Amino acid sequence: MNWIDFIRLIRTIYGRKLPDIAFIESLGLLAVKIGQTYALRIDFLPEQNCKHLTQLYRHTDSLAPASFRKLLDATVDNRWKEQFASIAEKPLASASVGQVHCATLKNGAAVVVKLIKRDFINRFTRDVHSLRSMLRFVLFFYPKLAKVADPLGILGTIEKGTLDELDLRKEAAGQDILRQITEEQSGQFNLSRLYFPAIYRELSGERYMVTEFVEGDTFDELLTRGKLVYDELLDLFHIHGFFVFCIGTFHGDIHPGNIIKMPDGKFAFIDTGAISHVGDTMRRGLFNFFDALSVYDYDACAQALNSMADRGIDGTAYSRFREKILALYKDFTNATVTQVSLTRRMMETIKLGVNSGMVFERGMYPIIKSLMYLDGMVLRCNPQAVLVRDMRKFINEFKTVMEPDGI
Repeated sequence: MNWIDFIRLIRTIYGRKLPDIAFIESLGLLAVKIGQTYALRIDFLPEQNCKHLTQLYRHTDSLAPASFRKLLDATVDNRWKEQFASIAEKPLASASVGQVHCATLKNGAAVVVKLIKRDFINRFTRDVHSLRSMLRFVLFFYPKLAKVADPLGILGTIEKGTLDELDLRKEAAGQDILRQITEEQSGQFNLSRLYFPAIYRELSGERYMVTEFVEGDTFDELLTRGKLVYDELLDLFHIHGFFVFCIGTFHGDIHPGNIIKMPDGKFAFIDTGAISHVGDTMRRGLFNFFDALSVYDYDACAQALNSMADRGIDGTAYSRFREKILALYKDFTNATVTQVSLTRRMMETIKLGVNSGMVFERGMYPIIKSLMYLDGMVLRCNPQAVLVRDMRKFINEFKTVMEPDGI
């Protein structure tokens, strides 16, 4: 990706017209991943631009049957194929890097086969290197951008997440991590609604994976049809919030296409290649921030934000910051997600902290990303919801889990 391509990408994302999805996809995988990231940045973009960019999560450019057969032949050997009674040539779903096909093993088990569609790595890593050089040049002349937007940190997150996504062995490893946490914590926290599809590891490798077929609909499909119940979104926050606040290790790409609601009501987590971690200082500080926010104690919010910074502020700088926080949240009490976006307000809060002199660890971005997904789902499901008020009962429960054991 050169300067001209990058400028054209930013222009279509920020333009007055809706972003050109086909153009973004034509620029390659890095451009798609940047577009997906901006789909969450309602602190920077108009809501309609963000909503339009979410199409990049529902990529439909699937391989034709002949191309699929050719890819399959190049990826696996005949011994692998002999394990299957059938593999559908029409994909069940297609994303930016891979597609999923229904299949049946010779023992009758219904499974899905996931394939990486092509070799993205060389072009992707070359584009990342080029963009990183451009950003370093810009930051040399405008260093404040590094503190406010952290473009190199976000690019690093995109790079790691995408490279993990291109190696399907990471998806299996990520599921192992989440499954182990679930089993270890089941005695003190109810995670019975969470489900992980079985992986056929002997039939899986770097660019192909076979997993149990999970019947049901993704949250994205349910939201599109207006069939997702708000209480189920709150249950998702209940589960995901436990991993974020009580453990500090969580599914790093929990967008609505990666959660399947099964007929028995369980939530299946898929695409678990991106596992995020957050340090204890950030984890506890952010929890204290939401604890205060859920009861509209903005003074305590200011203190919590300062406490979770790697380098906080005091004296006159803190007094000015506190006044600005109180002004920022003057319209937040009992506001619905339509009236005030939780994500937008959080990003404005972080930006205010940075501009006031606070320094935060880079581990914050995956948590903010999770909040963007959840906030966006609530907006689609129940735009009149008062989300932070509804979160209160879960926050109280997290507090009882965290305090006795010092988690």
